[in-house]
Amino acid sequence: MHRLKGQMGFADAMVGRRLGRNDRLERIEGVIDWSKLEALVAGIYAAAEGRKSYPPIIMVKALLLQQWYGLSDPRLEEALSDTLSFRRFVGLGLDDDTPDHSTISRFRSVLSQRGLDQSLFAEVNRQLHEQGLLLRQGTLMDATLVEAQASKPAPQAGTGAKGDTDTDADWTRKGGRSHYGYKAHIAVDDGSELIRRAILTPARTNESEVADALILGDERAVYADRAYENKLRRARLRALGIKDRIMHRSHKNQTGLPYWQRRRNRLIAPIRAAVERIFGTLKRSYRYTKVRYFNLAANATQLQLLAIAYNLRRTATLLNATRA
Repeated sequence: MHRLKGQMGFADAMVGRRLGRNDRLERIEGVIDWSKLEALVAGIYAAAEGRKSYPPIIMVKALLLQQWYGLSDPRLEEALSDTLSFRRFVGLGLDDDTPDHSTISRFRSVLSQRGLDQSLFAEVNRQLHEQGLLLRQGTLMDATLVEAQASKPAPQAGTGAKGDTDTDADWTRKGGRSHYGYKAHIAVDDGSELIRRAILTPARTNESEVADALILGDERAVYADRAYENKLRRARLRALGIKDRIMHRSHKNQTGLPYWQRRRNRLIAPIRAAVERIFGTLKRSYRYTKVRYFNLAANATQLQLLAIAYNLRRTATLLNATRA
């Protein structure tokens, strides 16, 4: 049984529509049909009896605000309590109670347990494709390291030791340095720079192990750096009729790449590098340098929500630029 939403109370009637406006959130509100997302999560807390719960779409929108503004659960609770534009975006009236941080945490756990985070992401992208925003002319693949929320194991624990707080986080080395945490693998739509797929793994997982799951099958080409080179993968792309734009690397007994492979790599590099801009945005604007939780499942859900939030904001920006 859900609480009613969308009902204007006395306090709302006394506040002008322009007070507390947030143009960015209003643009995002108009990007997609939210009722389709509401239908996906309608079954959460929908028992006919018992304490009334918050409508799930309110909670989904709250979790998206959390990604855009880099908020912890307690900070999100505070922001929903005192930020008028946030309340309007999620659908809370001024007289409505605010979800507390434990309610927010439980709802996110249910999304993860039921796989609804992935269903929401798929529905958002389906709508963006219907609007002609997902171009599918190419997929850019890459991965980035994200630090664990838990502290690194003590040096005396030994090389490669895992912590007690987060047993899913792991070690890897990059650029001569050790990193402890996770690795976010994403597939990006060439041209629109929208995220089409996002997968989180422990940091030690090699990029090539996840690569095939990032190939959607409907793109015209796949672009990736040398780490993704694999004979079977190249053969699979040919079989699917997808252009192979994976860079070449030197192999054993090679003194160097032949000229044509070096030239091919130079042509691919600037196209593939566009994915780095997405990682830069996620880390600078969304503060995604460190995961927020202490296990893979919760952090994987965070990445799905982050991808949805990024795509909605990116779409609002694209549409606004087109209308201007």
